Amino acid sequence: MKAATLLSLSALLGTAMAGTFITQTTPVATTGFENARRPISNPTLFDLALPTTNLHPIFMYQNLPESVNTTAGPLPMGGDVQVYALQFEVALNDRLSVVATKDGYVDINPKTEPLWGNESGFANIAAGLKYAFIYDPASSTAVSGTMTFEFPTGNHDVFQGEGDGAANLIASGLKLWDNFQLAGAAGVHLPFDGQMATTSFLSAHASYEVNRWFIPLVELNWHHLLDAGNGRPNFFDQAGGGVPVVAAFEGYDLLNFGASNATHNRDLVTAAVGFRSRLTDAIDLGFAYELPLTNKEDSVMDDRFTVDLVWTF
Repeated sequence: MKAATLLSLSALLGTAMAGTFITQTTPVATTGFENARRPISNPTLFDLALPTTNLHPIFMYQNLPESVNTTAGPLPMGGDVQVYALQFEVALNDRLSVVATKDGYVDINPKTEPLWGNESGFANIAAGLKYAFIYDPASSTAVSGTMTFEFPTGNHDVFQGEGDGAANLIASGLKLWDNFQLAGAAGVHLPFDGQMATTSFLSAHASYEVNRWFIPLVELNWHHLLDAGNGRPNFFDQAGGGVPVVAAFEGYDLLNFGASNATHNRDLVTAAVGFRSRLTDAIDLGFAYELPLTNKEDSVMDDRFTVDLVWTF
């Protein structure tokens, strides 16, 4: 009887130890994308290729050049533009999501009133779908296509709400190697009429996770004019409606003047440096400082500060 009891106890102990051993060595399932981080600059166009569900509040503070080049010669400007926005995304499954990429409130504060108006108002609204054609957790690789429609719902006072709307067609890619990440995107902005400018962009991102609190990043953005707008006088609270007539450049990621003379300066190239901090597994905070590499007087950017928060759930 004692021998049988000892044998039974030994069997139970062996089973428990085997269960413990299996529990300790079985790997935890991962998706391969836990540490993916969203780019910060060019936020209305440069998105993460990975479909997720998230809220993305953004604050941008952009200093305006002291003067800008026009067909009438340099015109004084100065001051700043502030943007308060909230993007969101809802993943329907691993590959498909609904995205809202542009909205928010714009506050323009130039130094040179009454030539430029101190105005504020709402931006246009843009939304659409993102689909991941490649979704490979094993290699931490994703490639997606996004199509959004921008509706002219904004206020003229802040260079919004003109034309018949536009479509944005964008391809995005993402690759992670342990703590290192590369991301990129390219796309075109296609107005539904000839009044506003047709533009393209190319953006790139590289980051490295030193630790969860400090993830430094560098980004590059190239905006290019494909076809100028018709230059019709418009946005009359700004320079008497003359901006589309005399501006020798476009506004690109924030603004679309419809300037007919933007062919004089077709390109805007910017660089951004910054970091992200992973506050929790679901929330991270980002900061980026951006400045133009092309002539700042051929744009409305002297420099830009962007702060955002990404809450993924």
